[in-house]
Amino acid sequence: MGHTGLDELRELAVSAGARVVDEMIQQRRKPDPATYIGKGKVEELKEAVLTEGADVVIFDDELSPSQARNLEEALDTKIVDRTGLILDIFARRARTKEGHLQVELAQLDYRLTRLSGNRNYLSRLGGGIGTRGPGETKLEMDRRKIRHRIATLRREIEGIRKNRQLHRERRRRERLPMVSLVGYTNAGKSTIFRALSGEETLVSSRLFSTLDTLIRKIQLGAKRPVLISDTVGFIRKLPHQLVSAFRATLEEVVEADLILHVIDVSDPERDGKQEVVLDVLNDIGAGDHARFTVYNKVDLLRPEDPLPRLHENEFVVSAATGEGLAELVERIVREVWTRTEALQI
Repeated sequence: MGHTGLDELRELAVSAGARVVDEMIQQRRKPDPATYIGKGKVEELKEAVLTEGADVVIFDDELSPSQARNLEEALDTKIVDRTGLILDIFARRARTKEGHLQVELAQLDYRLTRLSGNRNYLSRLGGGIGTRGPGETKLEMDRRKIRHRIATLRREIEGIRKNRQLHRERRRRERLPMVSLVGYTNAGKSTIFRALSGEETLVSSRLFSTLDTLIRKIQLGAKRPVLISDTVGFIRKLPHQLVSAFRATLEEVVEADLILHVIDVSDPERDGKQEVVLDVLNDIGAGDHARFTVYNKVDLLRPEDPLPRLHENEFVVSAATGEGLAELVERIVREVWTRTEALQI
């Protein structure tokens, strides 16, 4: 794991309510199958836990159930992996019924793999990070009960998905083009959504501040109506449980007439994060969709920072100051309405 990953892990930990007291990196060709990190590193980590009085240790990868149990026994403290941490943040951020259902489904799917008959391990998880949200009281369920709950959640989410499909079909009949915002978490999608829609949505520098899809009908350009949607931000090593659980929500992206891929131009890691988003788009079947690349937060660039070399359908904007938005709006209107039959309002 590089330093960049550690920076992001720290930010995730803080988003989940942790206070970070120490950080550690180990260079290994491959993880130790028993404890993820080597024996010497386990001892070093145990000393740090005792010195700092830490009550949780967070790892930047998904640990196997046996690795988590072995580490918990060796360190005598709670162990949370990256997947558990992200699921915890999602549990905090969910606002709608659909969001809660999706998070609970992802949590139970994740925990089912950890119900390997070791009740002691589960009972020691306790509360706090990694156990928050709708699924926390179900830790002690047996597999049969968890599977039953998962089946129920999937049925409920499927019902919501079908309802969403009906909404989409109605929008198609109304010939309203859909523009969908995607991007790495904290790239500024919500600020752009607010700037385009004129709506006071939550704008925050926290990771995953937007979890539930927002769709608004707005007037762009010459009073031409367009639907714009803002959805969950993507992240490096996004847990597969979440991609699966949020597939119904991500269908809004798959069905969009135009995708706006929002990138924080001031982020030194923007290229790697751009690749993460493109990988997820490919994964959900939206890799070939019409797409504009929107380099946001140009106001945060220092004078010596180079601007990206712009190609066709790439724009530099500042949603905070409004710079570049007029040109972007004009291009959005031209793009979506040339492929929409009814130009009459």
